[in-house]
Amino acid sequence: MSERVIPLVDQRLSALRAVVPAQDWAGGLLTDQLQRPMHDLRISVTDRCNFRCNYCMPKEVFNKDYTYLPHGDLLNFEEITRLAKVFVSLGVRKIRLTGGEPLLRKNLEILVNQLAQIQTSNSSKIDLTLTTNGSLLTKKAQQLKDAGLDRITVSLDGLDDAVFRAMNDVDFPVRDVLDGIEAAQKAGLGVKVNMVVKRQTNTDQIIPMAKHFRGSGIALRFIEYMDVGVTNGWRMDEVLPSAEVLALIQQTFPLVLLPASTAGETAQRWGYADASGKYDPSLGEIGVISSVTQAFCGTCNRARLSTEGKLYLCLFASRGYDLRELMRDRSASDAQLAASIANIWNQRDDRYSELRASLNPDSSAKPQRVEMSYIGG
Repeated sequence: MSERVIPLVDQRLSALRAVVPAQDWAGGLLTDQLQRPMHDLRISVTDRCNFRCNYCMPKEVFNKDYTYLPHGDLLNFEEITRLAKVFVSLGVRKIRLTGGEPLLRKNLEILVNQLAQIQTSNSSKIDLTLTTNGSLLTKKAQQLKDAGLDRITVSLDGLDDAVFRAMNDVDFPVRDVLDGIEAAQKAGLGVKVNMVVKRQTNTDQIIPMAKHFRGSGIALRFIEYMDVGVTNGWRMDEVLPSAEVLALIQQTFPLVLLPASTAGETAQRWGYADASGKYDPSLGEIGVISSVTQAFCGTCNRARLSTEGKLYLCLFASRGYDLRELMRDRSASDAQLAASIANIWNQRDDRYSELRASLNPDSSAKPQRVEMSYIGG
């Protein structure tokens, strides 16, 4: 077994300076070096989490001695909303709040309400979503819906209580998350569930999860275990390819391939078939996200904003561009922020997942990468 690597350099402190071009952004379709538009913005609102899932925030690293960002370093709600408006002016149409665990951010519903007021240039509403571990949903679901949140995605890696407690590593019961999902549905939020699959850890939960959410109105998505950051001890032999997940489910439930619902969608959609072999919408659907075995870099349209205002262009990035410094220290105008962000996106050429197989597998040779708990999944 390979040793777990603990980074010696705190990636939160390493940032690239955001340059303000001499000319304002001219408008039009904003694309990067690979002709990918910027459509989605993921905003991390906290670097803290109450779970210690070993694929994201392993307890050996994120222990009682781990130093989190001081509150003054975090973007405040007004700064987040201001930046979100600028991103929307550049083409963003979907905003997802992440963490850490975003519901740990005090008064998050105030931020949700501010973001829900943002409109595009043709007065359309943006799609506002949030990813959560579900631990606080029972208390928060109705408040989030009332504030203007459209949908949530809940991370749930199994239904067996012992398996779930072991994976979250804080002995949190699965029943409380299921209650939170039910509360979200009752509040009128759209709900999806994400399950990270690790070979020999929770593969026995695939069929129970499929059975539980089939016909529930909740889309279940299976995610290949990814090498995000450098602290989770990732090994290729722990990845269960999505093709194997699909083959396993097909033994119990016939599936029909569905078209992508939006451009740049990461999940390949499969619908449950009826007795005639046709897709039955009442039975719902699953999705597989195959970042390791079927990279989708070519259509990636997501930008990521860290909780302290750094812009990352890839989930596997090493460094981000400091937009907080641009706002706080250089008092940049909205036009200057837009020009700087457009300039950064124009230069983007990230495609780590496509290049993964050609990289040196020796962990000591790997570059530092930002942790998932810092910029969200």
